[in-house]
Amino acid sequence: MGAGHGHGHAAGRHRWRLAVSFALIGAFFVVELAFGLLSGSLALLSDAGHMAADVVTLGAALVATKIATRPDTTGRRSYGSYRAEVFASLLAVVLMLGVAVYVVAEAIGRIGGPAEVSSGPMLVVGAVGLVVNLVALLLLRSGARESLNVKGAYLEVVADTAGSVGVIIAGWLVAATGQAYWDTFVALAIGVFVAVRAVSLGRQVFAVLGQHVPEGMDAAAVAADLAAIDGVRDVHDLHLWTLTSGMNVATAHLVTGDQNDHHAVLDQARELLRRRHGVAHATLQVEPADHNGCDELGW
Repeated sequence: MGAGHGHGHAAGRHRWRLAVSFALIGAFFVVELAFGLLSGSLALLSDAGHMAADVVTLGAALVATKIATRPDTTGRRSYGSYRAEVFASLLAVVLMLGVAVYVVAEAIGRIGGPAEVSSGPMLVVGAVGLVVNLVALLLLRSGARESLNVKGAYLEVVADTAGSVGVIIAGWLVAATGQAYWDTFVALAIGVFVAVRAVSLGRQVFAVLGQHVPEGMDAAAVAADLAAIDGVRDVHDLHLWTLTSGMNVATAHLVTGDQNDHHAVLDQARELLRRRHGVAHATLQVEPADHNGCDELGW
């Protein structure tokens, strides 16, 4: 028996925020790349590389939200295409790690070598980039609380904001000391920061793909609450996972007495899962106490 069929796709509600952020960051990426090449600044180039990852990530997020809300006409995707946003988040992780590795490798290669860096463009472009990133952060902040897809884009922009601050600091230090190595050190710091962010997001993505119990949910507590429903003698084969952001899913077998009203048990269980545990969709099976065989599976 299915319960809780009213789905709400979190990322789809914030699609316009992704679109505006994509346009802003895409336009600034072109500017930063051009000035990075002209100034010889590795900090600018590393931040531009991260901006490129942002552009691809935001574009993938936009495509994913479109795919996720598209109805399935094949009959093969029984849960629809909601997982598209999770794969878009995985792409964000891969891109962030790629940029981090490139930046760190370039920075290490420059240590001890001669470099000429123009601090003026670094300061101007860094300041403009900071404004662009702050606007994007404000746009994506609310959606990041609800959607893993939007959160991936938000974390990308957080890292970019730190990168813009780093570019400004590097430009100021190069101008104040005349030493180009400050540019290299700041670029190295940006690369490490991006890598840490990528690993953090990656853990969340793999938790969803691995169908772990949703964060903040206690499987034992859910089982105990279901078992406490009037008429329920036992609960087994309980599985809890996240289909996509804002859509937690559950399956469970509820063992009842012969004289119990199964409809009432189903209604109470559905309402309990929805209200107390935030489960958007539950597939519940009611079994009489003398039914055998269902609990013999080892998984």
